[in-house]
Amino acid sequence: MEFTIKQSVLKEELGYIQGVVEKKSTIPVLSNILIESIGETSIRIVGTDLDVTIRCDAEAEIKTPGAMCVQARKLFDIVRTLDDGDVYFKKEDNEWVRMKAGRANFRLAGVNREQYPETPIFKSAPLKLSSDVFSYFVQNTAFAITNEQSRFTLSGAKFIIADGVAKMVTTDGHRLAYVEKAINGDEASSIDTLIPKKALLELVRIARVSGGDVQFGEDQNHIYFETDGRLLITRKLSGNFPNYEMVMPKDNDRSVEFDLADMRAAVRRISLMSDERNRSIRLTVREGEVELTAQSSEEGEGVEVIPADYKGEEVTIGFNHQYLLEFLNNVGSTELVASSAEQVSDTGNSDGTNAGTARAKEPASPKRILFEFKDSNAATQMRIAGETGYDYRYIVMPLRI
Repeated sequence: MEFTIKQSVLKEELGYIQGVVEKKSTIPVLSNILIESIGETSIRIVGTDLDVTIRCDAEAEIKTPGAMCVQARKLFDIVRTLDDGDVYFKKEDNEWVRMKAGRANFRLAGVNREQYPETPIFKSAPLKLSSDVFSYFVQNTAFAITNEQSRFTLSGAKFIIADGVAKMVTTDGHRLAYVEKAINGDEASSIDTLIPKKALLELVRIARVSGGDVQFGEDQNHIYFETDGRLLITRKLSGNFPNYEMVMPKDNDRSVEFDLADMRAAVRRISLMSDERNRSIRLTVREGEVELTAQSSEEGEGVEVIPADYKGEEVTIGFNHQYLLEFLNNVGSTELVASSAEQVSDTGNSDGTNAGTARAKEPASPKRILFEFKDSNAATQMRIAGETGYDYRYIVMPLRI
């Protein structure tokens, strides 16, 4: 195989694929990507970890058709350091690949094409949803997905389209995030499936740059997403998702409204004094204000009061401060924010962006937030105050205090 491609084009497509390529796999070939020629004017780049596969097509000048497999991370590291211009590839004997750009020459070890896993056959994609809607859904729910590998059915999001409404639900057993939106389209079209967290995050990174529609479909074992010439295939999660409707409170007759920025800043500060074992923070809601308190027997305590709209009896509710912060950091946005339980991926740049992709312009954050509750022991429901076009709710079980 022999071809030439623009450095900027190659860097962008490799940036998308890095997130699914296995870095420390028991199957060495999964640390590689497959590059194949398609006709005379394009190549296809594929990366997979066997659960999630990303396939990107890019324009290139094909001199000799064929296929090559090269180490994904090493190739990406080299390409993003190159100057803008043409990058030349040629496959040599024993699967080695020669690469040339400007005055730089590289010789990369490869593997045989036959060793690389076959990509699942792409089925039709009869459904579609705006990339903005997908980004909003994932951004406002993904942080509530469990990180416990043993809880397999909770390690993704329940995604439903039925009767002209799209929904996404996530939970880790202690909290639940729910969002729905009325959509245009065929009322008869429907889907009800479980999408793994990794696939959701990779899909948003691809979709939010394209800015168009995401088309998707499913078969017995896989879900297929396609946007702007890029295809993401993921295995479905198996098992039964919990009955989330039973968890959503229906008799929370009290509510307090406050400024999002005030509460976010206060929780960040006061949580620094919380006990590291239970991460508890207390919110005392009284007329006109909310008092935040956290204390540690070894380090001291912190107290802060923020103004709020509330009338009624004083109530004190305890929360895991991480659950509050992840909601307050993400609410109403379509820009991916790493949760406090996660590390920023090392596939990106030093500023946390995914290398080779542009960050979408972050929409204006909501100004006011509602906490709806019954008492200090019942689940608290958190929402955005005012009309947003989405029905978004975040339900958290309080801590005993």
